[in-house]
Amino acid sequence: MTITQNYILTLTAEDRVGLVAAVAGFLAEHDGFILDSQQYADLELGRFFMRVEFKGAGERFPASLDVLTEKFTVIGDRYALDWTLNGDATKPNIVIAVSKGSHCLNDLLYRWKTGGLPVNIAAVVSNHENLRALTEWHDVDFHYLPVTDSNRAEQEQAIVNIMEQEQADYLILARYMQILSDDLSSRLAGRCINIHHSFLPGFKGAKPYHRAHERGVKLIGATAHFVSADLDEGPIIEQAVERVDHRASVEEMIRIGRDIEAQVLAKAVKWAGEHRILLNGNRTVVFR
Repeated sequence: MTITQNYILTLTAEDRVGLVAAVAGFLAEHDGFILDSQQYADLELGRFFMRVEFKGAGERFPASLDVLTEKFTVIGDRYALDWTLNGDATKPNIVIAVSKGSHCLNDLLYRWKTGGLPVNIAAVVSNHENLRALTEWHDVDFHYLPVTDSNRAEQEQAIVNIMEQEQADYLILARYMQILSDDLSSRLAGRCINIHHSFLPGFKGAKPYHRAHERGVKLIGATAHFVSADLDEGPIIEQAVERVDHRASVEEMIRIGRDIEAQVLAKAVKWAGEHRILLNGNRTVVFR
């Protein structure tokens, strides 16, 4: 029996003795060969997190993902695990939402086209037409969904419809300059990733780099996080900063900030595609 696909098991559970042994024992019993294993015990909350990547290495290994899933259900039920099992050949589908800024979208499209992102970009939605040409040049469907105060509910439902049509696992807000409603934020809990400058909450609102320049900040940064009903306070996935000094103009700060935003968002999307991000209340566990 020739096995060409790797598998990724992720799980969370109430921490208890024997979880690692149970997983390792199950894989050994079914000729599973562990390629990478990471685990973390949150002693404060009493929660356990684990990610295991493995492949088949013998005749006892199940012939399909469905059979493997069925067999592992016994372990999942016994230890009350919240778990997922995926084949690495199946890439998560994502829909990207943008407004006028192109830097994050362009970076994601380029990385995806060149094989640098383990996801499938199924569609791009936008409340402006500006980025249609860029999107369609990469052979990705572009959906123009203008939004006003009077049609916001209908516009958000259109986004949901596109995600359902494309069977999208994630909505990525790549500088989408609209605040999602509490309803949509709740519906997409753990499935919507946003990027913003890390001046927040000190520099909320328009022109944050202008305001940061006025205050003489010394660090430019960006934060990728899951969206929640609390604006810009969802679980943080990744952050990065770069130091600046008094010589940096507003234009230079914007350029540096855009570069960091693109890099941080790309990391978050990559880790989501590789099933490396596990929610832990208002925090995340990221197995890099």
